[in-house]
Amino acid sequence: MSKQQLVLASNNAGKIKELTALLAELNIEVLPQSHFDLPSPEETGITFVENALLKARYVAEKTGLPALADDSGLSVDILAGAPGIYSARYAGEDASDQDNNTKLLSTLNEMNAWQHNPVTAQFHCVLAYVRHPEDPVPIICDGVWQGEILKEPQGENGFGYDPLFWCPEHKCSSASLTKTQKSQISHRAKALALFKQRLLG
Repeated sequence: MSKQQLVLASNNAGKIKELTALLAELNIEVLPQSHFDLPSPEETGITFVENALLKARYVAEKTGLPALADDSGLSVDILAGAPGIYSARYAGEDASDQDNNTKLLSTLNEMNAWQHNPVTAQFHCVLAYVRHPEDPVPIICDGVWQGEILKEPQGENGFGYDPLFWCPEHKCSSASLTKTQKSQISHRAKALALFKQRLLG
């Protein structure tokens, strides 16, 4: 049986690697957006759901194939949910992971955020899947991973804010987890588990 093709609507190497691994057991050929040399669309939504749908519809239109988009980020409670949808560009449009982590720590330190309580936070992931650009019933799944923000980076794995995200399940940072450990508990893994259920019906 030939594999169904699906385009991952992302140019984020870390997300592509993680999602491709999590989709491996399905009979689906996962093609990254870069395979089609597509730039990313402007993310004009104000929620993870809006941005995920926007990206999925755009890529489906440009490629003529079903598309799966991820919009995800870190929400810190004491910052009223920031950086949120701006997680990837928290320190500026071309910010690196390190730039974003540095800005987050600087912002929290200026507030004396750790003075009384742990700094609680969540990773959010919304996946949007469309069969074609005008799909009236997209599959939308979300996952949440609860944790805390560390005072300094720990660990060498992962990407984004992983070095600053304390994972209570394993009592270490997300960046200290193995790929297998992360694939069992992360926000993206939870959203993808729901997606698999919905897709396979």
